Amino acid sequence: MKKISVLIICFLCLRAAFPQVAIDHVEPPCWWTGMRNNSLQLMIHGKDIGKTKASFEYSGVKLKGMSSTGANYLFVDLSVTNSAKPGIITIQFKEKDSVLTSINYELKARNRDAYKRVGFNTSDMIYLIMPDRFANGDPNNDDMPGMLEKADRNSPNGRHGGDIKGIADHLDYLQKLGVTTIWCTPLLENNLPAFTYHGYAITDLYKVDPRFGTNESYRDFVTSAHNKGLKVVMDMVFNHFGINSYWMKDLPQKDWVNEWPEFTRSNFRGGVISDPYRSQYDEKKMSNGWFDTSMADFNQKNPYVATYLIQNSIWWIEFAGLDGIRQDTYPYSDKDFMAEWMKTIREEYPNLNTVGEVWLNYPPQVAYWLDNKTNKDGFRSNLSDVFDFPLMFAIQKAFTENEGWDTGLARLYEILSQDFLYSDPSKLITFADNHDIERMYAVLKTVDNVKMALAFLATTRGFPMIYYGTEALSDRGSLEGDPGKRKDFPGGWQGDNVNMFTGQNLSPEQKDVLDYTSTLFTWRKGNKTVQQGKLTQYIPEDGIYVYFRTLGKEAVMVIMNNNKYAKTLVTDRFDENLKGFKRGKDILFGSPVQNLNTIEIPGKTVKIIELSK
Repeated sequence: MKKISVLIICFLCLRAAFPQVAIDHVEPPCWWTGMRNNSLQLMIHGKDIGKTKASFEYSGVKLKGMSSTGANYLFVDLSVTNSAKPGIITIQFKEKDSVLTSINYELKARNRDAYKRVGFNTSDMIYLIMPDRFANGDPNNDDMPGMLEKADRNSPNGRHGGDIKGIADHLDYLQKLGVTTIWCTPLLENNLPAFTYHGYAITDLYKVDPRFGTNESYRDFVTSAHNKGLKVVMDMVFNHFGINSYWMKDLPQKDWVNEWPEFTRSNFRGGVISDPYRSQYDEKKMSNGWFDTSMADFNQKNPYVATYLIQNSIWWIEFAGLDGIRQDTYPYSDKDFMAEWMKTIREEYPNLNTVGEVWLNYPPQVAYWLDNKTNKDGFRSNLSDVFDFPLMFAIQKAFTENEGWDTGLARLYEILSQDFLYSDPSKLITFADNHDIERMYAVLKTVDNVKMALAFLATTRGFPMIYYGTEALSDRGSLEGDPGKRKDFPGGWQGDNVNMFTGQNLSPEQKDVLDYTSTLFTWRKGNKTVQQGKLTQYIPEDGIYVYFRTLGKEAVMVIMNNNKYAKTLVTDRFDENLKGFKRGKDILFGSPVQNLNTIEIPGKTVKIIELSK
């Protein structure tokens, strides 16, 4: 008995000397050989893991160093050299000479063509989907274990059940509509009690929300899209994360987030970042203030945070085979970090696009963020693409107000006349609405105005994006605020009376706009002149706006009549673009245009004419 007691005491002493550790998170969860950047930093999280030292032996992989930032975090820096082969690295975590635990970390073989991805470009039309509101492909995942918010389609702000399978099931519909690129609002885990359907309060940056699907189902969706010739853009959020992340219960470092003595919201004044007269107070509040009480603000000046976010974006590109990134709230993050992130991404993927949400009102403010060498403060963003918010504001007014010196179609002309501010105007994504803005039909009021706006998006410079439901004439109905902007897509749920996918019970107006959208963007998909051609615009006169796209010997003429009545357009004024062309084809109606000297154009109509000799 005495001997047993001694053994127990010895065992307890050993446990005290070598405490048991538990590993809860290893991020990134895997990596790849053959990356251009050999550096890899693992964040290991678990009880008392910070008290240990990591060690391993693996040919081609070197341990560069490690940092303990607290009892429960260990950052391990590796060099995955070009000689490393795919396989499993067994990493042991020791205290003194005792191994307390270990992990098997996988190195995968990189897709050799990954860095050659074309990305999206002016040949594309982007279709923006809010997954929870598009289609419910798998009702079994509407409620999932451990997820705090349950599905309630009757709640305007609740989760309605749309998912990845719902999108994957309707790729043929998107193809027929003329879509070439799909952008989904964030699909990653948002495990908060309410308002999680939008996806922008991410609680796990390496995990698809189980109510949308799995990491594997997302990857399969991207593969299916590629097999149909469609590209996929992933929505990423670097400015903030959901407060229910495990980080907020156990911060990796004290300055992992931007802390204030009391809750301080951002002033949302993105223009302050480029303001040469800005105060430090305003700049700090813009960049370091929290977006909302449910969204903690990342401190990207912390080098560990910076590395974590950069690796996270690379991980998703490699894992899912992405064609591009949409980066949320771009000016809210630390601009120097964002520039370094873009530099790293473009070094690893020279042809991959990232479009930044730069929600600012004026072209000079937006131009500051598009990659250029001309900012007077020396800042260069390295950002490949931006959304054209100034043009969006002009579209929302141009078709609904009376024609004047600076109103009506003159708004479109004037905004485009300021393109000299941009390093490359073809890198602008044009749109008329999105998930944060009133829907196109609600703002433009009539079917004719919607059709004119769509025709403009399809034919002006840059490349267009349309928001799911535009082709269904979705408007806010009786719903105010965000719920009105994010209504369920007709036909996405079993039992829906109206079904855009099948054509069931469409109104004549819905069918008209659906056919118009499909005809317009299917034509655009095959016309290089309108995708890549030089834009020449003429000052609007008498409610008529004319512009041309020319590429080599090919040309497209666009005539917009914003009047409520028909007009006869005498074309002498446009000789510099019409010279050498004798006839054309109206691509929207398929009818020939035999006389280019005078052209009849009905009221509230756009004519798109492919010119011929």
